[in-house]
Amino acid sequence: MSSTTAGNPRSPDGGNGAEHPVTVIRRIKYEHQLDHGFGARIAEAAYGETLFGCIQCGTCSATCPLSHYMDFTPRRIIAMTREGFKDEVLHCATIWLCASCYSCTVECPREIHITDVMYALKREAIAAGAYPKRFPIPVLAREFFNQVTREGRNSESRLLVRLYAKTNPFAALKNAALGIKLFLKGRMPLRADSIKDKTTLRKLMLAAEKAGKEARR
Repeated sequence: MSSTTAGNPRSPDGGNGAEHPVTVIRRIKYEHQLDHGFGARIAEAAYGETLFGCIQCGTCSATCPLSHYMDFTPRRIIAMTREGFKDEVLHCATIWLCASCYSCTVECPREIHITDVMYALKREAIAAGAYPKRFPIPVLAREFFNQVTREGRNSESRLLVRLYAKTNPFAALKNAALGIKLFLKGRMPLRADSIKDKTTLRKLMLAAEKAGKEARR
């Protein structure tokens, strides 16, 4: 990493900018620091999508309704993924802002399923614990998976309690009135739903986990 200090040519007070220096930070990543197998692993996880066929035309970024809010556009995410910038991709906000509208997939001239790539990157980030702290989407995904793994079913009330506790407890107050209405209507019971044969469920989950590990080898 290197930094350069330069004067701002146009300062707010109309001066020459010498009194308001701007620090420009340049980050350099060398070839040996890249994960060269990252792109292939993501392509395989995204149902065999050929990321390396992307021509970097930028159609996905142009058609994405949320690209203005992303730190890296979809086009850049594809380029960074196939070049091995694993840490930058998994720690960015872009993959969590994807709305799964499939607009990029529909418009892509190379017919790359970019939305499936985003899903694959999300799963990789969750597995690596590489996501913004207290960000609700990955926390919700993890808690939902853990609950279904334990009980065989999803209990909305308990899931929401865990979600708010691990992200923003004060946000629960905003939805308290809605929660009470759902409870009174019988749509959000407090008791946990569960299946009877949990032993078979655990065997199935272990078998699926084992198959997944073997497939990644």
